[in-house]
Amino acid sequence: MADELTHLDEQGRLKMVDVGGKEPTARLARVRGEIRMARATARLIAENKVAKGNVLEAARLAGIMAAKRTGELIPLCHPLNLTAVSVDLHVGEDRVEVEAEAKIDDRTGVEMEALVAASTALLTIYDMCKGVDRGMVISELRLMEKRGGQSGTWVREEE
Repeated sequence: MADELTHLDEQGRLKMVDVGGKEPTARLARVRGEIRMARATARLIAENKVAKGNVLEAARLAGIMAAKRTGELIPLCHPLNLTAVSVDLHVGEDRVEVEAEAKIDDRTGVEMEALVAASTALLTIYDMCKGVDRGMVISELRLMEKRGGQSGTWVREEE
């Protein structure tokens, strides 16, 4: 783990990290999260019977769109030209699991882009289903893997 916070200058002020001297490398980040809900809500999603429309496709598209806007949403993130973003959704008995992946060939990582994609997909599910289930809980949002850059590869050990 890094010993210092790179977004602070010598006086403790926030700054955007200068990545200009780094060589571009292939980078990847993979993130998971879930939204727990009533079984009846999960069934409505799985059967595409939610009144607002196709929840899974709306969430997938929202996640992809959000990843592309991460530099505008998170104050110290660099604006990036992503090479790929995917958002996969799996409906369980009482939840929807989301896995988002972002890729780039650049000087900085894409962890935040993958996190924004997954969280936005989860929020979209909540928005589209809140009329039938206000008790939904978004949880377990976490980085599973990152590859590339100076710190190399990191993979979460399975819980």
